Amino acid sequence: MTRILVVDDHAVVRQGVKQILSEQFHGAVLGDAQNAEEMIAQVGKHSWDIVILDVGMPGKSGLDALKELKQARPKLPVLVLSGYPEDQLALRMLKAGAAGYLSKDSAPNELVQALRKILGGGKFVSAAVAELLALNLESDWEKPLHEQLSDREYQVMCLIAGGKSLKDIADDLCVGVSTINTYRARILEKMQLKNNTELTHYAIEHRLVNRLIR
Repeated sequence: MTRILVVDDHAVVRQGVKQILSEQFHGAVLGDAQNAEEMIAQVGKHSWDIVILDVGMPGKSGLDALKELKQARPKLPVLVLSGYPEDQLALRMLKAGAAGYLSKDSAPNELVQALRKILGGGKFVSAAVAELLALNLESDWEKPLHEQLSDREYQVMCLIAGGKSLKDIADDLCVGVSTINTYRARILEKMQLKNNTELTHYAIEHRLVNRLIR
């Protein structure tokens, strides 16, 4: 009996995904959670074969949620379901341990295909993500500056570009303002930028500002 946990903060999305799965995985046990905290609680209480994880939930970032999940259950496969283009977070999520990455714009049959492949022990990426992976392996490919950032630096950069104050960012990430200032200094140095205005322009130009980084 296949056990699938669907994690998304939108009830309509959770029910829609579960409806698709109930039609294709007969007899499957389908659970759901609306945030990272509920997901970790569900994983602690029950045994699951796979988790379908939205990366745009309020609170804990998608990257942090994935890392926490992989720490708790290293062998539990995770299919990331994202409402944003593959070039924004796909590589980071895969490097953090995701077994697959799929856009919410994908057809239902692609979701089913991805789940079957992962449940069979494989990995799943779309053609767009496969191209990104191929480019990432080319030694002569010049990576964009934001690819040099750590996951936390990337998160802080996007929050700054999204208009949050350093204090608000510190509160969100449960660290001191001085720590965020240190991250900001590292970000500006690595990206060869002078101030928050230049950072914001860069983030907008590269389509990095969205609710994924909350």
